[in-house]
Amino acid sequence: MSHSRSLYALRFFEHYGVPTVNPYDVVALCGDKVLASLRLEEAGVPTPRTVVALTPAAALKALDEIGYPAVLKPPVGSWGRLMAKVDDPEEAEQIIEHKSALGSPMHSIFYVQEYVEKPERDLRVFVVGDEIVAAMTRHSKDWRTNAARGAVSTGLRPTPEMAELAMRAAHAVGGGVLAVDLMESPDGLVVHEVNPTPEFRALTTATGVDVAGKIVDFVMEIARR
Repeated sequence: MSHSRSLYALRFFEHYGVPTVNPYDVVALCGDKVLASLRLEEAGVPTPRTVVALTPAAALKALDEIGYPAVLKPPVGSWGRLMAKVDDPEEAEQIIEHKSALGSPMHSIFYVQEYVEKPERDLRVFVVGDEIVAAMTRHSKDWRTNAARGAVSTGLRPTPEMAELAMRAAHAVGGGVLAVDLMESPDGLVVHEVNPTPEFRALTTATGVDVAGKIVDFVMEIARR
């Protein structure tokens, strides 16, 4: 189900008193990278440096402020789609011109983030309620380490620092069933996304954990409240 359809469905369920996993507020917040970044910043969760621009000219200024290389992301999206690593001002102008020509409101909001020099992997910690049920690394020579883009997933036992940061991020956005994605930056761990509608096939294969069962148990717990 698309992000927009799921939001409307959740809001209608909420209106009629039907409990949901995840709640509307959590999905609405995490589904928008701009709003999620603000919430994580307010909670003191370390994230990559980010600037949001509302015009093409401001986007070019934001890229200069962040420094090259930088990453341009759509405010709403998944699977690493429509993200761009921008290496210099000339490339930035071309990408921003193309985004502006698309005409979509989402392409008129420029989410500019620093490019994090990390190992060829990121970390995904899967949180269900107040429990970390599984974690994995996602390895790829591509700078986008999404499993959907072919990254190789390997089970991971989170360090205390990883676990603490993942739980802080999950609680900051309201909790539920969440995949917290972290990167190992030169300055330490940073959270770059909290996914409110996470897939878990690669995670289950990599770890052997019955992630689906953990989610069902949590859903039943919410239903009994």
